[in-house]
Amino acid sequence: MTCTVCHRDLYADELGHQACRPCTDRVDLNLRALAGADGLYARLSDSLHPGSSSGGPAVSGSRTAPLPLRLAPLSLAARGGIVTILQTWLVDWHDLLGYRHPRWDGDLQQQCDQAVKRLRVLLPWAAERHGAFDEFAGEVSSLRRQAESATGGERGPRWFGVTCTCSATLKITIESPGKHCDACGAQYDRQALFDLHLAERRAA
Repeated sequence: MTCTVCHRDLYADELGHQACRPCTDRVDLNLRALAGADGLYARLSDSLHPGSSSGGPAVSGSRTAPLPLRLAPLSLAARGGIVTILQTWLVDWHDLLGYRHPRWDGDLQQQCDQAVKRLRVLLPWAAERHGAFDEFAGEVSSLRRQAESATGGERGPRWFGVTCTCSATLKITIESPGKHCDACGAQYDRQALFDLHLAERRAA
């Protein structure tokens, strides 16, 4: 059996799980990065105005007035963004477990913290039993990257190419847990992926 997130073979004590321990730990780390007074969600409110902690300077001398708010952090911070996505997953997990629907108390920051706390409590169960754990892991990772970009943090991993044994080029990042080659069907776990040769860059 393989991990549904990174596709490496599961160890004996992981058999029957949807995800391996490192991938589960990575999801937990991404969840923790979103919550709290110093977390990425809290930092979004400081990045709403043009020229705020977005990583770039405020533009002056423009003939048109700038938008009053930056749309990227606003869409993540508002309803329908990070909090709503986390709450939707939590409701799904409660339904599968037969629990009552969670209650949302306080403002959006408090609701974010509540959702993260509860998701982390249920994370071991989800890594073992939830059929869409790979989708959840990917979505939480994406939310963290978007929030980091919107708040002027990490810009996201740089893409580069490696050469499959069939000579096809596989686009990966330093964070890639594994990769499937659409050309020949080969499946690489993380270790095998980084054993491949770098693809040659084409001349511009």
